[in-house]
Amino acid sequence: MSCTHKAIIAYLTSTNLQKTASTLREELNMGDSFDEATTKKYEGLLEKKWTSVVRLQKKIMELESRVASLQSELDSATPTSLSRRNQDPTSWLPRSPARHTLESHREAVTCVAFHPVFSSLASGSDDYTIKIWDWELGELERTIKGHTNTVLDLDFGGPRGGTLLASCSNDLTIKLWDPSDGYKNIRTLPGHDHSVSGVRFIPSGAAGAPSSGNLLVSASRDKTLRIWDVSTGYCLRTLKGHVDWVREVCPSPDGRFLLSVGDDRVGRLWDISAANPETKLTLVGHEHVLLCCALAPPASYPHLAPLAGLTRPPPASSAAEFMATGGRDKTIKLWDARGNCVKTLVGHDNWVRALVFHPGGKYLLSASDDYTVRCWDLTQDGRCVKTLSGVHGHFVSCLRWAPGIVRGEVAANGGGGGGGGGDGPNGVNGTPSKSSAAAAAAAKTTEQMRCVIATGSVDMKVRIFAN
Repeated sequence: MSCTHKAIIAYLTSTNLQKTASTLREELNMGDSFDEATTKKYEGLLEKKWTSVVRLQKKIMELESRVASLQSELDSATPTSLSRRNQDPTSWLPRSPARHTLESHREAVTCVAFHPVFSSLASGSDDYTIKIWDWELGELERTIKGHTNTVLDLDFGGPRGGTLLASCSNDLTIKLWDPSDGYKNIRTLPGHDHSVSGVRFIPSGAAGAPSSGNLLVSASRDKTLRIWDVSTGYCLRTLKGHVDWVREVCPSPDGRFLLSVGDDRVGRLWDISAANPETKLTLVGHEHVLLCCALAPPASYPHLAPLAGLTRPPPASSAAEFMATGGRDKTIKLWDARGNCVKTLVGHDNWVRALVFHPGGKYLLSASDDYTVRCWDLTQDGRCVKTLSGVHGHFVSCLRWAPGIVRGEVAANGGGGGGGGGDGPNGVNGTPSKSSAAAAAAAKTTEQMRCVIATGSVDMKVRIFAN
């Protein structure tokens, strides 16, 4: 008679199923040899076997799940799948290790910016310098000195055919540098009364040259935003509404709107196409200082519309339909054009420092003081589908995506290189009007997506992630 039979009889006996136990003993011809001592010896054995089976089954299921995950990873690394992924840049996400780690700064890196055409990348730092790198080769090209305090933000842009680099600093100034002339400092824009924390060129919306324009916007600790004409150096407008430090500003692709955030925990969407720019929306809901913001590209509208309860997405020609904000409350909030928070993304363990929408529209990327970059899938209700851990050895302070390369026909009025004055195809003081935005939408242009991002960190390094 096997141990299993004895264990079953012992179990039946211990549970007072005497008749069943007696019947089983008879069938097994055990007689009366199965005494109380034997029962005690075997009564817990059957339950131990059962629990062992359950435990092993759970372990098997865990291992099967792990194998499936690894197999999926392996499949995605085959030449066929890699080729397929390379052919579809809309699905590309950064992966470790970084292609290049750029080292030369002597203090924390605070900002990065890509040249719109060439493989140049600018980085700013607490060491007061700007460094220009070739991100494809991973080499330092030059160091620019001029600011007398921390460089807080950078952006490439400006008149068509005459790309400039703009920088802003704790020294209260904005500086313009000419890449075609050895990054010579061609203009310094004073006017803010405190640190200038954000700077962005405002797109003109001109057909065939959407990234061109003479206007520049800056955000400052003096609680204001200022709009400048880079061709003259004049401040055209001062936007007042925030009641504390304005940390970052983001213009819409057509140049009609500005999204700004700051220490007052409020996001503001400004309509600057009007003669008297005003706050169109106020985004209230964060519980701490806001550090970053981003306007969603039209490619993301079909994925964000369901979150906002819309049955159909807004037209692609409409700007500023969805926005994202993040900050010291460790969350990211997605907003619709009515100022409603349609989703809160929770996952970071520290301050959210930077946000960028994937040009393909499916994802939102975020960088944080928790040393990670997270990828949120907008087609899956904003679920975090990828976390790049240990992107840097310290806080990740900035994140930028390389702009796409614009190709195609250029309309006759698509210069965008005129002065800031006059109305012309643009609105007052060169601010893009609805008609110029419509002209841009009608232009036969295509944009070739570049699968390249750059991150900067308090660890003094810049990292390049590329396809």
